[in-house]
Amino acid sequence: MRKPSFVFGKKQIVLAGLTLILGAAIYVNYILSDTQNQLKPAGQIDSSGLAYGDAQYVNTDASDEDYFAEMRIERMTSRDKAVETLEMMLGGGDITEDEKAAMTEQAVSISALIESESKIENLIKAAGFEDCVVYLDGTSANIVVKSGGLIPSQAAQIKDILLSEVDVANENIRIFDVK
Repeated sequence: MRKPSFVFGKKQIVLAGLTLILGAAIYVNYILSDTQNQLKPAGQIDSSGLAYGDAQYVNTDASDEDYFAEMRIERMTSRDKAVETLEMMLGGGDITEDEKAAMTEQAVSISALIESESKIENLIKAAGFEDCVVYLDGTSANIVVKSGGLIPSQAAQIKDILLSEVDVANENIRIFDVK
């Protein structure tokens, strides 16, 4: 009796590798987020009419730690849903190679955004800010920073950190301050 031989092509190996990288990035993002506290509803951020360097103060009902933890969990949940949808579509079996390539590219893009957000958050914290959450979508960046009062030089410092890692137009950068 002859054993079946399984041939893995280059595309299958690349797809498996990208899936592993995406999973690892999601896991690292989960580990780095503060999920130990029970969360309470937080206030909404209104970014209308803000210019670069302006600070938006967010009034929350929960503590600052809860606010940042909740925002990280919301970001992670939305990314997990996007990844789950991509995985479900890739596992469907009735898609073309072009569709698979586009979905794989999207998965790589999500993974890169997750990695960039974590790196930028760590760099902002290393610059002396107590806590922050970064939201990237490929064309814009929203950064929420815990600060006693953000001054223009601090906003410029945060912008420099952001732009050292990603390419975002100035008009698409929003920096918010949470006291």
